[in-house]
Amino acid sequence: MNPTEKQCGTQHILYDAELLPNAGPHLFEPRQLKQAGALRGSAEGRGTTHFIELEGEQYVLRHYRRGGRIAILLGDRYLRSPLSQSRAWREWHLLAKLVELNLPVPRPAAARVITRGPFYQADLITRRIEYGQPLSQRLQTAPLNEGEWHDAGKCIQRFHKRGVYHADLNAHNILLDPTGKFHLIDFDKGGIRTDNSNWQQGNLTRLHRSLDKLSRQHPRFYFDDDGWQALLAGWRE
Repeated sequence: MNPTEKQCGTQHILYDAELLPNAGPHLFEPRQLKQAGALRGSAEGRGTTHFIELEGEQYVLRHYRRGGRIAILLGDRYLRSPLSQSRAWREWHLLAKLVELNLPVPRPAAARVITRGPFYQADLITRRIEYGQPLSQRLQTAPLNEGEWHDAGKCIQRFHKRGVYHADLNAHNILLDPTGKFHLIDFDKGGIRTDNSNWQQGNLTRLHRSLDKLSRQHPRFYFDDDGWQALLAGWRE
């Protein structure tokens, strides 16, 4: 990994020169990517996530957007701060550290911060987990067996053992690939903390609440207490 920074006017770009040696503002513009034939699809969430192909590899482009009531006022704007403290820079460097620790996360490729007066806007590009399916989608179509629930818990435990805090651990941010391997994504506002059971239990509580909510929203959703207990057993190992 070769972290490199450049500035193009009010746009600041951090990128891995090993992956994207020609990184520039065009990589973060969906219209330009579409015109170049690099856009491969999109998914709707809090904002639109774009799937793109760059240098023959698959990537995910995510624009940072606020949630909650403050989004009504600020939308995708954040109060300006030093680049090192911006959401994009912090998540990029955290992911780089997690890759170094051999944890199952997407490799960071590039980040952008655009400064405008007292505010900034930001984007992040990461390598795409090939054929990774969110747990929230998988459980609408087929159940996990006991061993898979166990592996999900073991995956979360690997992060917790390293002190990795995920600020929004929910069923949308856990991916399962065709080999049966679990991955965690979206580390915005995450970090590495001192080993402490309070925040770790908080992570698990948030995940359980997410699964419960989805089971109420969908007429078919394969989640029950047996699965949860198997996940906890994997996490405790």
